[in-house]
Amino acid sequence: MELNGRISALGGPFIELASVDSTNKTAAELLRLSKLRHGAVILAHEQTAGRGQRGRQWLTAPGRDLALSIVVAPPALRADGQFVLAKLAALAVHDTVASWVPGEVRIKWPNDVLVERRKVAGILIENELAGDRVAWSIIGIGLNVNSTDLPEELTATSLALERGGEVDRMAVLDALLQRFKALWEAWTTGRRDWEASYTERLWSRGRWADLVLDGQPVQGRPVDVDEQGRLLVELPGGGVGAFALDRLRFAPR
Repeated sequence: MELNGRISALGGPFIELASVDSTNKTAAELLRLSKLRHGAVILAHEQTAGRGQRGRQWLTAPGRDLALSIVVAPPALRADGQFVLAKLAALAVHDTVASWVPGEVRIKWPNDVLVERRKVAGILIENELAGDRVAWSIIGIGLNVNSTDLPEELTATSLALERGGEVDRMAVLDALLQRFKALWEAWTTGRRDWEASYTERLWSRGRWADLVLDGQPVQGRPVDVDEQGRLLVELPGGGVGAFALDRLRFAPR
């Protein structure tokens, strides 16, 4: 693949593709060939095999939505603290969406962004480790911008549906990259104030929600997400537990 000379807002190459199976897969292949550097962005106008969490497919309308991957080299990030990247990405997507739609926008642990109760974006992060450190991270983002024909069972929405009209998706992309850049710079320079913003925007925080813990339905009240990416949940007995995705999920709506 020949790379052009365009530079992304994050300082790496900006690669724009007409069609690709997965931007994350493409990013991983280019990293193996040493063709990418920190700040690279891969944008696909059509993504035919986008992936979400747990092997789910992520659907993107060709030429209407955003499917992209951001490649970063986190400085001295331990593998057990890698969820900070998910926090940065989710908050960047949240803030971008919130600037375009009138409804309440929230971050649903671990990787979704919702408008009210409807999914508007998903994030899939794949990390390459070097010992106990994260050498590279590929942050895949799917954002429904102008889709209108969304399957009802997905409980999904788009910026266009929320606004009642078409949106300039490239302007949304620029806003998203600028917001991610600002958050990245805050984190890498030691600022921690953005973490409170992430916590405040957690979906169901402070409210009782239907959850599935170890395969059994329970009620819990989300409190925060710890450095390992575990959801901190207040349980009916009054205690607070920390649960990873392999044990806990929100019950189907």
